[in-house]
Amino acid sequence: MNYRIAGQTHRGMVRETNQDVVGWRVNEAGNQALLVVADGMGGYQGGEIASRLAVEAVVEILQPELAGDSAGLTESAVRESLERAFVLANKRILGRRAEDARLDKMGTTLVLAWVIGDRAHIAHMGDSRCYCLRGGQAICLTRDDTVVQNMLEDGSITLADVPNVPFRNVLTRAVGAIDLAEPSYRVEPLEEGDVLLLCSDGLTNSVPEAQWLEISTEQDGMERTVQALIDAGLANGAGDNLSVVLLTLEY
Repeated sequence: MNYRIAGQTHRGMVRETNQDVVGWRVNEAGNQALLVVADGMGGYQGGEIASRLAVEAVVEILQPELAGDSAGLTESAVRESLERAFVLANKRILGRRAEDARLDKMGTTLVLAWVIGDRAHIAHMGDSRCYCLRGGQAICLTRDDTVVQNMLEDGSITLADVPNVPFRNVLTRAVGAIDLAEPSYRVEPLEEGDVLLLCSDGLTNSVPEAQWLEISTEQDGMERTVQALIDAGLANGAGDNLSVVLLTLEY
C-alpha cells in the first residue's frame, strides 16, 4: 500500500492575504497519513492566526499517534483523538482571542482526514470539505456547517437559489467561535485508485466538481493535478483563498 500526497494553497485573485493553511504527514511505516485544511476568518490578522493555530494543534495531537502502532487503534480511539485535536485547536484560538480585542471575531473552518490503511477517518467543522473521487464521481464526504445548507435541507431554498442568497457563506459552526468544539465524524473505506480531496471553499466556489474529474484524469502526477486545480480556480477569477490537498491510494 502506498499514499501519494500533494497540496497547495494560494491567496486567489481578490484577497490581499491568504488565511488558508494546509498540511499533511505520512508516518515512517507508510501505513498512516494525515491531511488537513483550515480556512481562517476574522478581521485584522485573525483568520491567518486562527487557521495556523488550528493546524498546529492538530499536528501536535495527532503526529505522535501516527508514529505509533496502528494495529491497536480502534475506531472509538481514533475518534477520541480527533475530538481532542479539535478541542485543543478551539482552546488555543479562544485563548488568543481573549488576549487581543482586535482578534475578537476570529475563527476557522477545519477539515482533516486521518487515513489508516485503507480507511479514512474524517472530521470537520465549517464549510471546508472532503471528497472522494471515485468511478467518475466526486462524492462529498462532509456536510457544510452553514445557514444556507440548513435552508436547503429544510426546503426553504433550492440549489438554484444558493448563488442569490446574500448570507450564503455564514457559518453555523467554526473552530474558535464556540465554547465547545464537537466535530462531525465519519469513516470512509477506500479502494485502490481512490483520491481523497480536501479543499477550502475557494475551490468549491470557483471550479465545478465535474471539472475536477476532468483535471484529475488529464494530469500526470499529483503535484500537477493540484496545480491544475489551483490554476482553474484562478482562471475563473477565484474571489477567495484556494487550498487543495490530494491523496491517492495505491497497492
